[in-house]
Amino acid sequence: MEYLNLGILAHVDAGKTSLTERLLHHTGAIGTLGRVDAGDTRTDTMELERRRGITIRSAVVAFRVGDLRVNLIDTPGHPDFIAEVERALRVLDGVVLVVSAVEGVQAQTRVLMRALKRLRIPVLIFVNKIDRAGARYDGLLADLAERLGVVRVPMSEVDGIGTAAAKVRPLSPSSGQAEQLAEHSDAFLTAYLEDTVTAEDYQAELVRQTRLGVVSPVFFGSARTGEGITELTSGIREFLGGAGKPMPDDRLRATVFKIERGRAHEKIAYIRVFSGEIGARDHVRFHRRGLTKEAKVSAVHVFELGDETVEGRARAGQIAKVTGLKEIRIGDLVGVPEDEGAATQFPPPALETVVSPATPAVFAALSELAEQDPLITVRQDDETRRISVRLYGEVQKEIIAETLATQHGLDVGFSLTLPVRVERPLGTGHSVWLITEKRNPYFATLGLRVGPGVPGSGLAFGLDVELGSLPLAFHKAIEETVDATLRRGPSGREVIDCVVTVTHTGYFSPVSAAGDFRKVTPLVLEEALREAGTEILEPVSRIEVELPAGSVTATLSRLVERGGLVTGSVVRGDRAELTGVLPLGEVARFEQHLPGLTRGEGLMITEPAGYQPGVSPNRPMPG
Repeated sequence: MEYLNLGILAHVDAGKTSLTERLLHHTGAIGTLGRVDAGDTRTDTMELERRRGITIRSAVVAFRVGDLRVNLIDTPGHPDFIAEVERALRVLDGVVLVVSAVEGVQAQTRVLMRALKRLRIPVLIFVNKIDRAGARYDGLLADLAERLGVVRVPMSEVDGIGTAAAKVRPLSPSSGQAEQLAEHSDAFLTAYLEDTVTAEDYQAELVRQTRLGVVSPVFFGSARTGEGITELTSGIREFLGGAGKPMPDDRLRATVFKIERGRAHEKIAYIRVFSGEIGARDHVRFHRRGLTKEAKVSAVHVFELGDETVEGRARAGQIAKVTGLKEIRIGDLVGVPEDEGAATQFPPPALETVVSPATPAVFAALSELAEQDPLITVRQDDETRRISVRLYGEVQKEIIAETLATQHGLDVGFSLTLPVRVERPLGTGHSVWLITEKRNPYFATLGLRVGPGVPGSGLAFGLDVELGSLPLAFHKAIEETVDATLRRGPSGREVIDCVVTVTHTGYFSPVSAAGDFRKVTPLVLEEALREAGTEILEPVSRIEVELPAGSVTATLSRLVERGGLVTGSVVRGDRAELTGVLPLGEVARFEQHLPGLTRGEGLMITEPAGYQPGVSPNRPMPG
């Protein structure tokens, strides 16, 4: 049996969930067709999703096309939940990217396509809503090429586009399409020039290049009426079946991409199995950032049809719900700890809000939400007991508030959302506290060297001493305390992109204890950081602004006023595109001004772009 793990991606309101429902119904996986506005679709299972009509968490359903079993993953479309999409991308073999025939390529469409290109995931494009007034064909295809930058191959034409009677009909290969394929294959180019290409040759080459992520077949249709769904379903089977990547052996390799809680509050891990198999009562290992744990699986349920699952062993290519792994987290690798660096990296949230009231119940509930979405960071200050949450946007904040109210009965409030400023070492600092020094009241000798790391690397902890120079419990105490101390640097902000190396250790046996190292570590680390000096950084967003050519000058001026840096500008006829970076705290304000600057025709795309110096640095100590 062949398996395909298929993602449905789109800008919000392009019809992604409706298409998922239509595919399930068309293939016989469900008997009745659900509707987003009625709140009865199979993938929007959260009450919040049904009420708001948007997808918040990725959902898995299954259907069959002939002998191909498809696990379909419906992902969020709102940009505040882009991290949820990024996690799903790690387990996909192929994608259907949904684009509205009316609105066309939108901001989130471009962000998604960039990620798909980066990962070389095969993409089919489904142009939805051909039955709506304002739907386009030629203009839409031009947008796909110009604004998405894809090599698109239309698979159908549309009669009566923009009307309720819109119908699709198959499109025969043209010389222009053959030339597109020839640009990416020397063998096909030779056959094309020799005029020996048959229809079968053309189709085989189109399939090959689609699976390689070079070209994207484009299907037109309507999820509402079902028009074009037969052609899309056949395209999924032909172009994406067999797109899965082979593994070198049959050892268990799986990735956790979703966590939820069951009716008995048990933890349920959604995993994609890449090789090997996993079943109930198996003892498995799972890995994260050099940490390995082992646990016994209680039960495994694999997806069968629709949202139904059956208990059994999950094999290569399948997606399963696994229980019993109490300490498992999203992103963990189950089985063989290979290709850990290949996991999709997405910048952590750079906006922060304070939650009130700061009660134990609120902190516990937020910690459970963070377990389901690890990029929502929940912190509680040890001194003030203040609870803060880091997130991507205001909609996410609203969802958290509603979730706490409906699922936990907690009424919470949030402070104004502000950008998270951080610190980074400017140079190298070194400090040693000897056990014999008067200033050191603890039975521990410790030396630490601190220096800047690669941007985006976080904390790197290493040893310049023998591991056996201390009991393991003492080494663990040092590492854990370093991590905790760096949450509040010399300027009171979290220290990032930092390399900390242990250079000296010593202890008195049996007097010394792990507690001595926990207490001396902050003193040594703070002194090393003061010697190194730190700079304060603010989060920035990478921006692209599409606008009328006549609006460029005014828009450039406003960007500069807001602290932006323009890195490129292109004018194409009466349209222009500006690229650059803008402090995250200024993005919302600039978006408010954009319609007035561009006569309502401006469009801005933003993506997290890390940090840049934003405040006067805390310079190194002299001498």
